[in-house]
Amino acid sequence: MKEILGSHVSFSKEKQMLGSVLEALSYHSTTFMFYTGAPQNTMRYPIDEKLTTLAHNLMEKENINIENVVVHAPYIINLANAKNHDFNVQFLKEEIKRVEKLGVSLLVLHPGSHVGLGTEEGIKNIITALNEAIEENQKVTICLETMAGKGSEIGSHLEELQEILKGVKIPSKVAVCIDTCHLHDAGYDLTDFDAFLKQFDEVIGLSNLLVVHVNDSKNIRESHKDRHANIGYGTIGYEVLSKIVHHPKLKDVPKILETPYIGEGKEKYPPYLFEIEMFDENKWNPNLENDVISHYTTDKNK
Repeated sequence: MKEILGSHVSFSKEKQMLGSVLEALSYHSTTFMFYTGAPQNTMRYPIDEKLTTLAHNLMEKENINIENVVVHAPYIINLANAKNHDFNVQFLKEEIKRVEKLGVSLLVLHPGSHVGLGTEEGIKNIITALNEAIEENQKVTICLETMAGKGSEIGSHLEELQEILKGVKIPSKVAVCIDTCHLHDAGYDLTDFDAFLKQFDEVIGLSNLLVVHVNDSKNIRESHKDRHANIGYGTIGYEVLSKIVHHPKLKDVPKILETPYIGEGKEKYPPYLFEIEMFDENKWNPNLENDVISHYTTDKNK
């Protein structure tokens, strides 16, 4: 059976979610993830209901289950820093409403950075903000992402996410997204993924694992740097990532690629069609760069 596997895709003003679906289908994806606007700023345009309906109809036709589609919250939301508390809570509330208008139920969110306040204080701020932003009747589940531990990031240890989940008043609206690059860079050994899942289950509970970001890493384990590599071209390796993608305990969990585009300068192309093919065929592609560039430049020259 084909895995629930896709990648990050674009979400433009003109085509919105319909464009996202079309891009995902071009990669032979069975799911996808997108931002509803630029992740670095607050500029957002209204959700076009007609385009959303067309997107839903196309997903139904192509057997993409909307329950497996993921939206990523913007980076500018930093719940761990109380300095911009009101802005963070309000913008997160608005983002939840946008996600609901699109009919999506999974919203991945970086827990935030404490920026010198300390981990304990940062976690308290995250809990306070989540309890203000989350509503009982919302359909969206916020999936806190595991982080690499760069700077003052919170979420590089499972126990930190456990503490946040325990502090949330409506726990059914908060879960976890694991990122393989982040876990590796944070120090977790993914070569024994069964042992990691056992640890995750003991600390957080596997029922709370709702999204997986599948990325190789450019760094050695426990580097705390967070630099993604293409599948099989990093320090985690294809074999380990393939076991994660095909793990039976994750068969119902959407898996999203966020690997780097291939090429130089303005001539950069998405690798997702070929990386998804690797997992579908259970075979690493040692010619990924050439295949990607050839595929997109040949199309351009037609």
